[in-house]
Amino acid sequence: MRPWSRTALATLILTALASLPLRAQDTAAQTEDAALLVADSVLIEGESRLIAEGNVEALYDGTRLTATRIVYDQSTDSLSLDGPVRVTDPQGNVLLADGGELGSDLEDGLLRGARMVLDEQLQLASVEARRVEGRYTQLSRVAVTSCQVCGTKAPLWQIRASRVVHDQEERQLYFENASLRVGRVPIFWVPYMRLPDPTLERARGFLIPSVRSTSLLGFGIKVPYFIPIGDHRDVTITPYFSPVTQTFEGRYRQAFRNGRITLTGALSRDTLLRDEMRGYLFAEGEFDLGRDFKLDFSLQSTTDDSYLSDYGYGDSDRLYSTVTLSRVRWNELLSAGITNSESLRDDEPDVSQPSIITDLRAERRFFFPRIPGEFRIGAVAHNHYRPSDLDVDGTDDDLIVDGRDVTRTTAELSWRNRWTLAGGLRLGAEGYIWADAFWTDQDSTTPERVSQITPAASLELRWPLIRQGYGGTRYLLEPVAQLGWVGGERLGQANDESTGVELDQGNLLSLSRFPAADRRERGRIGAVGLRFLRDAPAGWSAGLTLGRVWREEDEPDFTRSSGMDSRVSDYLIAGYIQNAAGLNFSTRGLLDLEDLRFSKAEARAGWVADRFDFSASYLLLVNDPEENRQGSVSEWSFDGRYDLNRHWTGEASWQYDLSDRRFAKAALGLEYQNECAQVNFSVSRRFASSTNLEPSTDFGLTVALKGFSTGGSAKEYRRSCSY
Repeated sequence: MRPWSRTALATLILTALASLPLRAQDTAAQTEDAALLVADSVLIEGESRLIAEGNVEALYDGTRLTATRIVYDQSTDSLSLDGPVRVTDPQGNVLLADGGELGSDLEDGLLRGARMVLDEQLQLASVEARRVEGRYTQLSRVAVTSCQVCGTKAPLWQIRASRVVHDQEERQLYFENASLRVGRVPIFWVPYMRLPDPTLERARGFLIPSVRSTSLLGFGIKVPYFIPIGDHRDVTITPYFSPVTQTFEGRYRQAFRNGRITLTGALSRDTLLRDEMRGYLFAEGEFDLGRDFKLDFSLQSTTDDSYLSDYGYGDSDRLYSTVTLSRVRWNELLSAGITNSESLRDDEPDVSQPSIITDLRAERRFFFPRIPGEFRIGAVAHNHYRPSDLDVDGTDDDLIVDGRDVTRTTAELSWRNRWTLAGGLRLGAEGYIWADAFWTDQDSTTPERVSQITPAASLELRWPLIRQGYGGTRYLLEPVAQLGWVGGERLGQANDESTGVELDQGNLLSLSRFPAADRRERGRIGAVGLRFLRDAPAGWSAGLTLGRVWREEDEPDFTRSSGMDSRVSDYLIAGYIQNAAGLNFSTRGLLDLEDLRFSKAEARAGWVADRFDFSASYLLLVNDPEENRQGSVSEWSFDGRYDLNRHWTGEASWQYDLSDRRFAKAALGLEYQNECAQVNFSVSRRFASSTNLEPSTDFGLTVALKGFSTGGSAKEYRRSCSY
């Protein structure tokens, strides 16, 4: 609270003396410092006492003081207050009392039966409170809680202390001889502790501890400690102790004027791998370099393949470290990036995997006044490097230690335009010239250097049929067709980049479905499709896409599961439906009508409402050795949350392998939250195992006391005693 100055208060009193006689609700004095006093009546006793009674209210520079009666004694320069007394500072903190005495500057004094409320959350009830220097509030024999206190019933939790000091400037609470009680039962005692008040967002100190028990690491506890370094940096250190491990986790964050960085990591010594230091380090950041250039990086590293999974830091089977410099404008794209890949799979040795990948890309588009359409010119340079020095000789089937390295450059010149014909038909035309060059090292089965110039062209026809329905509902029925041609011959370079091919709505009308330029579809290509959309602002919306592709020549690099391993592709079927109630469903698949089977299919469903959020997905992939998938994949996963009532929330998730008829993962969670506490309990089980991963079960427990800045706010759960 900001105190009144002596001059302001003296001026206020003199003005009140000069205003006699006084009338009810008529006593007011305002100074140059914006001080104001209002009361039902004001009396003068002798020459040194002023008595204000009845709904007394004093205002000064955002601070409000109310009382039943205020007596000012000029001889002692003090105020005597009869309660209930209420003092509200500009931050909204409230100090209540039965009565007391304060100096005329409101900086020093004693209040009896005081209760302090910070940020409408934290309550501090004491026998007495003493104001010191206008900065400190000292409370004696204190009970602290953010729970609703009703009558004589004990709150869910409270901290009892012999003394509490609130530092208004630093926004800190200092406790002496403090004990935490749940109900009326003492849980633990500390001689001294410090906690930030709820108005402080970044305070040095301990954060919410959590308990974690796993079948691999045993029972353990994490106690994070937060250290702010100025307004733009902070460090969080988290010791993690259990009978199996001693771990220190860390996080460093820094915000700059033009970007940010975040570093997270951990170091461990455990009995899983004795006499070895284990750990990981992740770093990420982004910077705006000016002139629309952006720098992004993400670095990932770990000491061993199973560390992240053992400690619950992630379940990725590959780590990627990337640095990218890019600029994107309406007519220009520039990008340069380098990626380091590290596999955590026991069947993928890093020496034979493309571990260092470099990509350079530039593209620009042009419009000429007298030439219709849009011109684009672009270039790509790509290299991927394997650490292995062994040559690919074609004698081994798995290429387990072969070290083929590839460099590729591609230059592109293209033109495109669209016209609207009679009847609403839309005609599109595209023309391309690609210049590709490849350099291959350490692979005697492919030519060392190959290059080619490839022309290509296509015509595209669309007929969008639109109808407006009742209530603003809009319908679109659009047949589409494409006829294209790609020249040139197939080169003999190895297929390193286009190993996974997807046929979907995005590339149905495309001259090549390969994801990279090391492979291109050749010859004449045709495609047809049908698109249907329904959009209802207040009802359900839906979409359906059907399509198929024909080619003049077989393409041997299309895999079995791509749906395009013959001249005529499988049928592409994709659709979605959603309504205003939050229900949505989407699906996509490649159907072979001759065998009545799907080579690839996926489906997702979700329902989001006020009390629940459910989602489920299904994935089907046939076995495909060319994509390193020896068996079929059929997997179902589920994730859901349900608010059981105002305070309880349940969560569940699982992943079930239909091919092996077993669970891969399963998890359950339960959360309780009210106006003063949040409790989270979780249990998860990982069933899958390999040579470097063990099945494990994890239990987690987190308890947060609301009302302190470390526990967060729960104002939305505020209730009354009659609730």
